[in-house]
Amino acid sequence: MIKVIIPAFNEADSIAAVIKEIPQTVDEIIVVNNNSSDDTVINAKKAGATVLTENRRGYGYACLKGMDYVAKQSNHPDIIVFIDGDYSDYPEELTKIVAPIIHEGKDFVVGARVKKLREEGSMTPQQVFGNWLATTLMKLFFSATFTDLGPFRAIRYDKLLTLEMEDKTYGWTVEMQLKALKKKLAYTEVPVHYKRRIGVSKVSGTVKGSIFAGMKILGWIFKYSFK
Repeated sequence: MIKVIIPAFNEADSIAAVIKEIPQTVDEIIVVNNNSSDDTVINAKKAGATVLTENRRGYGYACLKGMDYVAKQSNHPDIIVFIDGDYSDYPEELTKIVAPIIHEGKDFVVGARVKKLREEGSMTPQQVFGNWLATTLMKLFFSATFTDLGPFRAIRYDKLLTLEMEDKTYGWTVEMQLKALKKKLAYTEVPVHYKRRIGVSKVSGTVKGSIFAGMKILGWIFKYSFK
């Protein structure tokens, strides 16, 4: 069983397209409305998703809300997939993301936004640099092989619970990767396509967002490096 969690803040123009292109092999699509002021909720419901609301603004808050919902269900999934609601990823590539878990015994898979598969301008210079810096530090401190902090990712549900995720905002993705390294999860990356998002990024699209995201990411890396 596979469930998908999509954090969404003002993604009315893109959320339906994301939902509709997720493969039908998925058992439930959970959109977490993160205090949107547009028609994100209406459009997500029309597209067939389960919609939750988390009024505390923050990517991590939204992801944790989705996890809490899943935890309270009687039947838990085998795999949880996280994907953004801005349509920058290709939802149909979910089959590629989960394949190493299903067929190769991996615990955790990150969709790597490799340069040759990225649409020009789909990642800002600060995103490219931030990913390079974070993954370089993870390689230095933990001998990791990650090349990206891509938000399109899949993880075994039972392994996700062992990570005890806690970040509420920008550090969610790097926290997951660092804890996966600490827990010695079997991980890999899968190259994925990436395109210009619909709308303006709430993180990399602003100077403030980029600075806070960078601080969060570095904070998590150095916290775990010296534990």
